[in-house]
Amino acid sequence: LPACWDCQLFIKDLHFGGVPIRIYLPREPSAGKRRGVVFIHGGCGIFGSISKELKEKIVCRYIARKSDSVVVSVGYHLAPEQRYPAQTLECLTATMHFLKTAETYGVDPARIIVCGDSVGGTFTTSVCQVLGQRTDIPKIRAQVLIYPFLQALDFNLPSHQKNAAVAFLTRERTVYFILKYLNKDCSLKEPILAGSHVPENINLKYRKWINPDLIPDALKLGYKPPLPALFLPQVHEEVQELFDSWISPLLAEDAVICGLPDTCIITCEHDVLRDDGLLYKKRLEDNNISVTWHHVEKGFH
Repeated sequence: LPACWDCQLFIKDLHFGGVPIRIYLPREPSAGKRRGVVFIHGGCGIFGSISKELKEKIVCRYIARKSDSVVVSVGYHLAPEQRYPAQTLECLTATMHFLKTAETYGVDPARIIVCGDSVGGTFTTSVCQVLGQRTDIPKIRAQVLIYPFLQALDFNLPSHQKNAAVAFLTRERTVYFILKYLNKDCSLKEPILAGSHVPENINLKYRKWINPDLIPDALKLGYKPPLPALFLPQVHEEVQELFDSWISPLLAEDAVICGLPDTCIITCEHDVLRDDGLLYKKRLEDNNISVTWHHVEKGFH
């Protein structure tokens, strides 16, 4: 579909480094350079697009209008046709292109943020973790993570238990969609939900970062620690990608976390992924990254 006309915005479909993007530029002339926003849509990496999803178009238009910013919506190609990690790489390519060419679109390269919802938050996190180590391109000013998916080790955190059957993203669907995204056998869902894919040494290594004890008591009402899972080596071998920091950004080392920009994290109470955001918030704060946290008490995924 062609980009839709808007009385306040110029909307164009372009390619950044070969990656499809839709750019939203305010029509009103600006006295100086504008802010820039890279927006990465959700959809588990297997749904959604920049041209067909009404929600994304509404969100991008709203951001562009209300903040007087130039918004770039990234149209990464979907899995399983484009295999992991093509999606992260395309988001990275598009972001780098915008950072390097920002002035062409009237944007201050020092005032560009990256924003994403759900798996778009995952891709946003990965982009910022990679580019935080770079010195040859402008620094990302901030990242905005809207109920992001950030780890695939523990699906028995308090928010997983509390919201296991809450629409639209149930606990079972979360793992099912991850397996679909990685083009894995979906029969692995049950052992992964139980935690049988994680060997004891990895559990011990990352317990300092992924641990129900780190969740505030007020958000753990009714939580019951699960029984220890039987480790299944064959399942672990099948899903090695779950331990990549591009799938589980919470596993990135402190040296990477220290290079991240200012961060805004949005969580929802009725969301299985709530605790991913809370755990990442603590990690960032422990590494002296400035974090703004918004929690939507009546919100869901």
